[in-house]
Amino acid sequence: MESIGAQVIHGVKGLKTHAKVCIIVRREPSGVQRYLHFGTGNYNESTAKLYSDVSLLTCDEDLGADAIAFFNSIAGDSQPPKNFRKLESAPLRLRKTLKKLIDSETRRAACEQEARIFVKINALTDTTLIDALYAASQAGVKVFLNIRGICCLKPGVEGLSENIEVVSIVDRFLEHARIFAIHNGGDPKLFISSADWMPRNLDNRKELLVPVENVECRRKLMHILEEFREDNVKSSVLRADGSYSKKTSAESEPVRAQEVLYREAQIATSRIAKKQRTMFEPHHF
Repeated sequence: MESIGAQVIHGVKGLKTHAKVCIIVRREPSGVQRYLHFGTGNYNESTAKLYSDVSLLTCDEDLGADAIAFFNSIAGDSQPPKNFRKLESAPLRLRKTLKKLIDSETRRAACEQEARIFVKINALTDTTLIDALYAASQAGVKVFLNIRGICCLKPGVEGLSENIEVVSIVDRFLEHARIFAIHNGGDPKLFISSADWMPRNLDNRKELLVPVENVECRRKLMHILEEFREDNVKSSVLRADGSYSKKTSAESEPVRAQEVLYREAQIATSRIAKKQRTMFEPHHF
């Protein structure tokens, strides 16, 4: 790559760069414009056909400044900023920020306000965050965890985690998205991230937590979380003893979340295609 003029950055010594971010800078009639893409999955054409991920494409100026600062820090051009404008990164502050957000819902529940937490990740093993979720449950926060792989939290334990539900969904596509949402008094805060809630991600990798502020984008993320909560075809429920049992659809209509979202994506793509103008290509001889 270097032989054809690309600048190859090897990252920070001792830390795996696991964040998924792309910056495109264009000179446009209105001036220089930055386009930013943050994702939960790798930029890999093979896994893109097998994994289900989410991403955000934006021109937000604060996120642009943060992304530039992040790239400068992994390139060695500068030290990481003490505080990003909107992003949070591992290994410096990501765990602390996640715990702070969980604790904010815990305080709302303690004040008898409605409080909910939704988490969709691949694995949960970090004891600090597990303890924070236990405290949230004990305060009355309703917690839904969609964790595809290993989960060291015990749900449904009386006096500890009776307000926590954990499900794992295994279907046609590998569930790979990381989404975090809190009710926040009726004004939900939503985030996507490259990081699972594991010590290796939070302590030994360069990861990003990205806020999603656009109303329509937040609605779509909440819709994804709700669909996976309703899944009763490919969903398995984690029990307090560590075993899993399949959800059944005997008492309700079968809901297969991946199929629902796939069909919705097909319909949306079809509508966009119909809105596009007919293009005429002349023959040249």
